[in-house]
Formats: sequence, structure tokens, C-alpha cells
Amino acid sequence: MDARELTRDEKKKIRSLVTGMCANYDRESGLCLPLDCACYMLHKCWTGAYCRYFREAVLPLNPELQASLTTEGISPELRACAVCGKAFLPEGRQAYCSDACKAEGNRRKSRERMRKMREKRPGGCYDLPPPKA
Repeated sequence: MDARELTRDEKKKIRSLVTGMCANYDRESGLCLPLDCACYMLHKCWTGAYCRYFREAVLPLNPELQASLTTEGISPELRACAVCGKAFLPEGRQAYCSDACKAEGNRRKSRERMRKMREKRPGGCYDLPPPKA
């Protein structure tokens, strides 16, 4: 698996997991208690080597983040949104990550369906009445 740069969203999720859920992180000093230095995970910019405690105990708390960090590309259980491309955990045959993307996707499908329907009609969009003399 090749290392890649972490996205801004991934960094944000890692930071919130470390500061909120990691038992080795001291909130008062901002240090990793076993290492007695700054937490390695808070300043991470690339995928690859992770703190073992974070990987085994903290990362499973966010399955979406775990899938994006531990697999190459999009995980099989994650799906890319048909409109914005963002990875999300689908429920059944869900194709969109949010209601806003769902509305946009439906609008695009409707527009395409109407375009095809107009192409099938002879003479363009509308049948105009004959011109008056």
C-alpha cells in the first residue's frame, strides 16, 4: 500500500479521536503519556505508520475513517457519492451521501430524462401552430 497525504477532513477526525478518546493523551499538557512527548498522531500528514495504541484501540471507534486510512482507495463497504464523490457508508442501495446530494442527483436525472424525451419528438420541443397569414 502506497502512502498518501491525509486529507484535511481525515486530519480533523484523527485530532478529534486523539483529543477525545485516546487514553494515552494528556489534555492538560498535550503530551502522549507513555512517550512523554508530543502526540505523534496529532502532527501526522501521511498515511502509513500509526501509533499502535491509536490503530488498535481508538481508530475502530470511527469505522469510516478506519476504512479510508487502512485500505487503498475506497473501502468495499464505503461508496462514493454519485454527485460530490465523497466516501460514505451506504444503507442498502443508497447512492448519495446526503439529502442535498440526493436532490441534486434527482434533478440531474430528471433533466437528462426530459432532454432525451424532447429529442424523440419530431420537430423539436413543441409543435407550433401554423403561422397566420
